Amino acid sequence: MNVLIIDDERKAQNLLEALLQQNCPQLSTIDKASNLLEGVKTIREKKPKIVFLDIDMPQHSGLQILEFFENETINFQIIFVTAYNEFAVNAFKLAAVDYLLKPIDVSELTHAVSKAEKIINDQNINTQIHDLKLAFKQMSISKIALEIPKGIIFAAEDDIYYFEADGMYTKVYLQGNRTEFICKPLKHFADQLAHKPIFYKPHRSYLINLKHIKELSKKDGFHLIMENNKTIPISRDKKDTFMQVIAEIF
Repeated sequence: MNVLIIDDERKAQNLLEALLQQNCPQLSTIDKASNLLEGVKTIREKKPKIVFLDIDMPQHSGLQILEFFENETINFQIIFVTAYNEFAVNAFKLAAVDYLLKPIDVSELTHAVSKAEKIINDQNINTQIHDLKLAFKQMSISKIALEIPKGIIFAAEDDIYYFEADGMYTKVYLQGNRTEFICKPLKHFADQLAHKPIFYKPHRSYLINLKHIKELSKKDGFHLIMENNKTIPISRDKKDTFMQVIAEIF
């Protein structure tokens, strides 16, 4: 884990660096900056996880650090280092992990680092959750979530033969002679799959997967026979559109 020390006093920099090297071996890289502007530049370049920040510095106080990141995500934890206890309140207003009084006590230093590491690990959990959400989003490209009374089924789109309206509910017919009863109207699925051209609504009561059409029958009106031998009507006002869809897809 890399860290940054921002302090205008060279001796203070070196002392804190030595204490960290001796007592916090998990900190692999320790960078140093002599003023806030230099520190901000180093943060953007090196992306440290923890920043040890002196408060009383010339030109810019350490308390001004967030002014340089107003429109940016803060991906580092701040531990203020100061010789003045009066700065503590302002430090915590900036949501710093902790503050250390000079001269630095080793136990307080290691405790502050542990607190920062815990927060960073918690953020890693949030990152993992974010990655999991992305994975589910990717999965949704080829799968659809079907809410059933006992939970949620993630059905592959290729496994779906068709949806059939049943009042305010929907029956979903899947490969393997499976049928699921969903507590949502057909319109819900028609809207959800509107961007998927492979799903087509030939009738107000049906939304079909074109991949599973077995036959088009013109006997007694236009009908589709699906691979599970279910006959599905095509509305009169949909015949021309359906034939155009078939020509384009097949």
